[in-house]
Amino acid sequence: MPEKRKSGTTIKRSIVLLFLAFLFLIPLSRVSAQTSDTLRASGQNVRKRLNISDIQDLTSDGFNFWQDKFEGHFAGIDFGFNALVRDDYSGYGNEDGHFMDNELRRSNSLYLNLVQQSIGLQRNRNTFGLVTGIGFQLQSYRLSRNTTIEKQPDGTIIPRTLYFDDNQKSKLSSAYLFVPLLLEIQVPVKNYKNRLYFSAGVYGGLRLSSHTKIKYRANGKKEKLKTPDDFSLNDFNAGIMARAGYRWANLFVSYSMTPLFQENKGPGLTPVTVGFTLIQF
Repeated sequence: MPEKRKSGTTIKRSIVLLFLAFLFLIPLSRVSAQTSDTLRASGQNVRKRLNISDIQDLTSDGFNFWQDKFEGHFAGIDFGFNALVRDDYSGYGNEDGHFMDNELRRSNSLYLNLVQQSIGLQRNRNTFGLVTGIGFQLQSYRLSRNTTIEKQPDGTIIPRTLYFDDNQKSKLSSAYLFVPLLLEIQVPVKNYKNRLYFSAGVYGGLRLSSHTKIKYRANGKKEKLKTPDDFSLNDFNAGIMARAGYRWANLFVSYSMTPLFQENKGPGLTPVTVGFTLIQF
C-alpha cells in the first residue's frame, strides 16, 4: 500500500509541474513574439533612416533600377548665336573689307531636334551611353546693313553694296539637315531622376537651302529682296559638339570643322554656335 500511494503522489506531482510549465511558457512566447516584432520594426526604421533599400523594394511598384533604360539629351528646340572665326580674306582687296563680319546678337541658329535614339553602354546601369538623332538647323548671319553677297559666274563670292533706305537690313540664311553622334555621361544629384549630364561628339550636316535677304522701305512700305542660291556654300559640313545641363538649364556649343564657303570660292571662315535649350522633348 505505501508503494501505491508513493506512485500516485509522483504522478500528481508530474501533472502539476507540466501544468505550471505550460502556464509559464504561454506568456514567454508572447514576449518573444513581441520582441521579434519590435526588432523587425526597429530594423525597418533604421533602414529607412539610412536610406537602405532592397531590390524587392525597388521592384515592388514596377520600377527596376537595374533595368531602367538610358535616356540621352538631344530632342528638343535649341537656340544659339552664330560667330565666324579664323577669318581669311586672302585674294580680296582692302576696298572689300571684311564683308562677312556679322552682328553676333542678330546672327542666330534655331535647332529643331525631332528624332532621338539613345543607346546604353552599361549592362546594369543607365548613366552612360550614345545619343544620336535627326534635326534641322535654321542658320542666319546678320551682315552690314548695306552689304550683301553675290555669286560670280566662276562661283567666286564677292560683296555687293545696296542702298535703299537708312533702315536697310541684310542677312545670309541657310537650312541644314543635322545629325549628331554624342557620348553622354550622367550623374544623379540628390535624386535618381535629377541628373547632371555632359556629352560630346561629332555632327554632320547637309545643306538643304540658302538665300540672302535685304529688308528695306520704299515709299513708307516694307519691302524685301530675297535671292535664293547656293552662294558656293559647302553642301556638307562636319564638326564637333558639346552639351551640358541640369534639369531646365541646358547649354551647347558647336564648332564646324568645315569652312562656310567652298575652297577658293569665298573667304575662309569657320562657323561657331553657342546656345541653350528652349524646350526639351
